[in-house]
Amino acid sequence: MQLTGTPFLILTIVLVPISIAAALLLWGRARGPRPVQVLSRLIMILLCQATAVTMVFVMVNNANLIYGSWDDLLGTGNHVRAVPQVPADGPGQDAKGEPKVLQQFKAVDDPAVPRDVQRTDLKGRLSGVDGEVLVWLPPQYNDPAYKDRTFPVVELIPGFPGSSSTWYGTLKVSEQLKPLMKSGKVAPFILVSPRTLLLGKGIDTGCADVPGKVNADTWLSRDVPQMVLDNFRADASSDRWAVAGYSAGGHCAAKLALEHPNRYRAAISLSGYNDPAAESASLTAKDPHLREVSNPLYILKHASPAPHVSLFVSGNKGDGYEGGLALKQAAKPPTEVVVQETSGPHASDVWRPMLPQVFTWLTGVIPAQH
Repeated sequence: MQLTGTPFLILTIVLVPISIAAALLLWGRARGPRPVQVLSRLIMILLCQATAVTMVFVMVNNANLIYGSWDDLLGTGNHVRAVPQVPADGPGQDAKGEPKVLQQFKAVDDPAVPRDVQRTDLKGRLSGVDGEVLVWLPPQYNDPAYKDRTFPVVELIPGFPGSSSTWYGTLKVSEQLKPLMKSGKVAPFILVSPRTLLLGKGIDTGCADVPGKVNADTWLSRDVPQMVLDNFRADASSDRWAVAGYSAGGHCAAKLALEHPNRYRAAISLSGYNDPAAESASLTAKDPHLREVSNPLYILKHASPAPHVSLFVSGNKGDGYEGGLALKQAAKPPTEVVVQETSGPHASDVWRPMLPQVFTWLTGVIPAQH
């Protein structure tokens, strides 16, 4: 039974009154010595509490799509097939001379995700990572008037832990942006959300290539984009690509864009951070060298020449705002950093209503092509 599916949610709801009714029915029927009666009734109470806690957890998880599967919840999933030596990064596509990897797509089996979001399972050619990738096409994509057009792309990175469905189901990115794209206020971006929980056991990859462990950076910045280029009318120019994330995904977005200006023109970081150690489960924070070189501020300060990248960084005081100001202070043309102070908790309720404004800003950086 699927973790985020309606059947499991209904099951947890039904079990609560059943457990309470069973406890009321059996309470006075407990037999044996008094210690046995006390133990029996304690088990009844614990069972009632367990069913109630399970129901609340499932409701919260379904609302926020923190864990997309049982493997993600239990930490038993491992999506790293191999950790090969990655070829040096260069301009343009990685698959020149290679046959296209044409994927099969289907609707996402999750009631929280709109039916027009497509899913495919991708085997990363360069990274050795296997995982699902969700794709949403803008309303103009299948319009005959646009049949010869290519489209800009935004990769969407969830927080940690987080599901590839979170941007669509919890933040409702496609539902919010669709009318704005139709009206021309927001460019018709292809939205792509790849899996980022790769190692299981509650480990955050930090979206980095970690020798002998995982090639998460290569998965996100090379394998996933190449798949999009192979299967959709996506613009191959780095000037037409962006990456966005919230929380740990905001850290990833800034890191990927600053590290790969040959692949991304812009990044959006909502309540992200610079120092990987801000996430206690971060793999990159465990190694002093990786912690240093994975810090977006370090990358920006040591980039030569300054990357032609625009960053939108938002956060509350103590929750990303100061990190954004540090990036802004370190930025030199052509790098641009816009910082916005927010208020409220570190939660989707803060990030969700920001998306129309943020993607309107992004449209100013990566405008629609007419």
